[in-house]
Amino acid sequence: MKTTSSPIIVGRCDVADFPLLAIKDIAIKIDTGAYTSSIHCKDIQVKENKLHCVFLDPEHPEYNGKSFVFDQFKQKKVKSSNGQVQLRYLIKTRIFLFEQEYPIELTLSDREEMNFPILIGRKFLTHRFIVDVSKENLSKLNKPH
Repeated sequence: MKTTSSPIIVGRCDVADFPLLAIKDIAIKIDTGAYTSSIHCKDIQVKENKLHCVFLDPEHPEYNGKSFVFDQFKQKKVKSSNGQVQLRYLIKTRIFLFEQEYPIELTLSDREEMNFPILIGRKFLTHRFIVDVSKENLSKLNKPH
């Protein structure tokens, strides 16, 4: 894994890959108001000590309706944008952004009313990225063709 000494400028939205989830070029929203990153899914349930869920994004056919089972997960209290505290499941995975791979924690949440299936929060951004809200898709623009 390549590391950088100075933060990378990221816009208000972008696209990223999640190699361990076999998800590529998925839309992400950068949200400095959120501490935790989250991914849109439904049918979240624990069966026989395994976390089962279905990820959703109608704009991304390879991702929409994809079922996952996680052996390792935990629960975390998260304050939602409306101020309510929710108990959510959290998984650890990896994100590929700006030609670099990073570890990331994602909570599983119903983001159906939101425009982006994945929200990237401050915990992931801190010490890695500086957000320029006047820009978007900077990693996509810098991808080798």
